[in-house]
Amino acid sequence: MSPPRDPKEGSLPTGGIAGSAKGADVRRIGLFGGTFDPPQLAHLALARAARDTLQLDELRWIPTGDPWQKTRAITDAAHREAMVELTIADEPGFVLERCELRRSGPSVTLDTVRELQQRDGPARWIWIMGRDQYVNLHTWRGWRELLQRVTLAVAERPGVTAAVDAEVAAHPHTMVPLPPLPISATDIRARVARGESIAGLVTDAVAGYIARHHLYAGSASGH
Repeated sequence: MSPPRDPKEGSLPTGGIAGSAKGADVRRIGLFGGTFDPPQLAHLALARAARDTLQLDELRWIPTGDPWQKTRAITDAAHREAMVELTIADEPGFVLERCELRRSGPSVTLDTVRELQQRDGPARWIWIMGRDQYVNLHTWRGWRELLQRVTLAVAERPGVTAAVDAEVAAHPHTMVPLPPLPISATDIRARVARGESIAGLVTDAVAGYIARHHLYAGSASGH
């Protein structure tokens, strides 16, 4: 199926921020994408902070299917999906969104937002990201249209000090207060490869899953 028309060819759908989804009764839906390889406690802290600070009706975790900007090998989608399910279990308002896992081809955020807005209708759509993603947003495919369709919610990440593209910075966004949590998936994979404990870095359920399935036992290079 062909993607929706480019906004310069017509108006955006009413489900987008630029559309008619306004008013106190409109759902507030947070979108939180990532490879989640593995999902870790910093992800969980950001998601909780966004849910509570932004008063979201739901927050959808979106594991990437085929991350076109990643240069390293990614853990099989079924494992990443299972680990996200374990991470968000019993968390109010958290939902696992599988659209990128089911869609063939490279995972592009704009395609995901278009699909969800067309499928689910009017809502206040809020894309949640870390500062490192915010800095690189101008390299994403279709990022200008993306900024018309969503509101950005940005969390600071320790050690990320690079300047943000001026056009991106000019777009309205919300900062999500988040305590410093210097945890990275790269470090977690490296610790597992060295046989070290990852307690306190991922949930106990995810740590058990990694051990049972012997994930990350090989090379842990990349991000």
